[in-house]
Amino acid sequence: MGKLTVGALRAVLAVVFAGTVLVQVLMVWVLVSGNDPEDGTLPLTAFRVVTILGLVTAQVALVCVWRLVAMVRRGTVFSHAAFRYVDGVIGAIVAAALVWFAVTAINAPGQREDPGVTVIMAGIGVAILGVALIVLVLRMLLAQAVARDVEATQLKAELDEVI
Repeated sequence: MGKLTVGALRAVLAVVFAGTVLVQVLMVWVLVSGNDPEDGTLPLTAFRVVTILGLVTAQVALVCVWRLVAMVRRGTVFSHAAFRYVDGVIGAIVAAALVWFAVTAINAPGQREDPGVTVIMAGIGVAILGVALIVLVLRMLLAQAVARDVEATQLKAELDEVI
């Protein structure tokens, strides 16, 4: 991965992370201060809490991707240490799906006349879980690559002994 690519990706990750923190701070401020511009009904408060939790899942994924990019840049991504961050991304995506299902459940009573919206929202939650499965498959590919890298290192060491 080139320096320009890494720099651009890190800039995007930093901007998105800063934006999520800003939104979280503002939402927490509204919840704690009692200066709610809305009427403060339970669904609005629940939506704010769930949104804050959803942003946490995004932040966890951003930090894990940042660490993986650093490993790619150093050439150490094909190691067992990378699994911790890939697992973090998978966990964050699953948590985001659960948060989305919570949003769907909170929103469902207001959709009694048009339950299709709730079905579509549930479908989006399933799609988010599908993304987690895709990353899981990529984790399996990483595991194979790490195994091949270890095997190649051992074979090279044996070849060096022979020579």
